[in-house]
Amino acid sequence: MAARSLMIQGTSSNVGKSLLVTALCRIYTRRGYNVAPFKSQNMALNSFVTPEGLEIGRAQAMQAIAAGKEASVLFNPILLKPESDGSSQIVLMGKPWKQLRGIDYYSAKPKLWKEVTTVLDQLKENNDIIFIEGAGSPAEINLKEHEIVNMKVATYMDSPVLLTADIDRGGVFAFLYGTLELLDPQEQKLIKGFLINKFRGNIDLLTPGLKMLEDLTGDRPTVGVLPYVKDLQLAQEDSVFLDEQQAFGEGSFEIAVIRLPHISNYDDFDALTLEENIRIRFVQSVHELGDPQAIIIPGSKTTMPDLIWLKSTGLAREIIAAAKRGVSITGICGGYQMLGNTIIDPEGVEGVSGSISGLGLLDIETEMTTEKETVQTHARLNKRNPFMSEERTVEAEGYEIHMGTTRLKKGALPLFSISEERTDGAFSLEGCVWGSYLHGVFDTPDLRRTWLRSIGWDTTMAPVSLKEKREEELERLADIMEEHLDMKLLDKIIGL
Repeated sequence: MAARSLMIQGTSSNVGKSLLVTALCRIYTRRGYNVAPFKSQNMALNSFVTPEGLEIGRAQAMQAIAAGKEASVLFNPILLKPESDGSSQIVLMGKPWKQLRGIDYYSAKPKLWKEVTTVLDQLKENNDIIFIEGAGSPAEINLKEHEIVNMKVATYMDSPVLLTADIDRGGVFAFLYGTLELLDPQEQKLIKGFLINKFRGNIDLLTPGLKMLEDLTGDRPTVGVLPYVKDLQLAQEDSVFLDEQQAFGEGSFEIAVIRLPHISNYDDFDALTLEENIRIRFVQSVHELGDPQAIIIPGSKTTMPDLIWLKSTGLAREIIAAAKRGVSITGICGGYQMLGNTIIDPEGVEGVSGSISGLGLLDIETEMTTEKETVQTHARLNKRNPFMSEERTVEAEGYEIHMGTTRLKKGALPLFSISEERTDGAFSLEGCVWGSYLHGVFDTPDLRRTWLRSIGWDTTMAPVSLKEKREEELERLADIMEEHLDMKLLDKIIGL
C-alpha cells in the first residue's frame, strides 16, 4: 500500500515547520511506523552531506535522524543556496546544477518538478508515512503560479495539510484565516486543521479564539497549541534563527563567531555550548567583538564578498590584532580560506574573476574551482599541532562542502591527516591560528576539549557527545509535541 502523508505548511517563514516535521518523524517512528521526511525545495545555507557525498538541507538531515534513517537526497531533492549577486546555486539531487537568478529559475521549474514527483513516487512505495514540509507561505499569490514546494506538492500527493502559525509574533488568527482565504477552493479542501506554535500564555484566554476560528473556517479544528520550547539544541534551518538569538551558552569563557553576511553551517559551533562556562556570541561589528578568548570565522557561501565585508567593517583589522596578542583564531571552510594570503578565482566561480588578499594569518593560498567537494570525512590530528605537547591520537569526524583547493606554503603545516595521500586544514608555525574544511570539527569531544584546553579553558565535567545530546533533545521535542497534540485527531487526519 502506498504511504500515507501529512504536510506541514506555514503562514510565513520561521513558524517552526522544520521542527514540527522533526517531532512528527520521531513520534511516529517510535510508534513503529516506517517514516520519511520530505521537502521538495529548501533555500538554506546550512547544509549536510549524505554518506554518498550528496548535499541536502541541514533540516532534512536532522529529520532523517528523527526518523531513524541515514540522510538521503530523496528527502530534499532541490537545495537553493543564495549568493551575493541575487542568484542562487541550484543543488539538484545532491549535486550543483546551475547558478540562476530568480526570474530565470521559473523556466527551470518543469525539469525540477519532474525530479520532485519522481522522488515522491519512490518514497510512497517504500514508507508508511511521509511527513512533508512546506516553505514560506502557500498564500504568496504573486508566486503561486511557479511554486513547487507547497500546494502543488500537497495536491500531487492528495495530502492533508495542517497550517501552522507562530503566535509569538502576534496576529495568529489573522495569519491562519487570511492564508486559508487566499487559497483556491481545491487547495482549501486539503487544509484539515491548524497548529499554533510557540505559545507562552494562558490557554484559557486563547480558547474563545480557537472556537471562533473553527466556526469561521468550516469546522476546521486546531489540532494542537504547541508551547515555546526553550534552549532546544537541534540544528536550525538557516541563519534567520540568529536574528532572534545571537548568544548561546552561559559563562565567562567567550568565543566570538563572526556573523558573515552569507554565513553557512553556523551549527558547527553547537557542540561548544555543551561545555561548562562557555558562551558563544555571533558578532557583526568591531563594537560587538569585545575581548573574547577565541575568534572563529565560519563558513560562507560567498567567501570573497564576505572577506571584502570583513575588511570594510574593520573586523579584519581587529582579528589580525587579536592574533598578534595571542588570541586563538580559527577558520572553518570559507573562514579557513579567508585566513590565508590570497584567494584566487580565475573562472569567476563566485561571480567575478579575480583575486583578493586574505588576512595573512596562515601561510596558504586558495584557488576557487568549479568542482564542489562534498564528502563525509574521518581525520586524525597531526601529532605536531598547536594544541598539545604530548603525542597521542586525536580524531575528528565531519563533512566537507567547499569549492576551492588550498595549498600550504612554508609557514604552515597540515592540521589533519585523512589518508596517506590526503590532508586537511593548516596551522601556523607561530601563534594559535588554524583552519579546516571540516564542518562538525568540534562535535568530537576529544578534539573539542584538546583545543579548548590549549587556550586556557578547563573542566572537571565528563565530556558530552553532541550526537547523544541531540538524541536526548529529539526525544524531549517529541514528548512535548505529543503531549500538546490531539493525537487521535492527528491519526484520523493522516488516515491511520
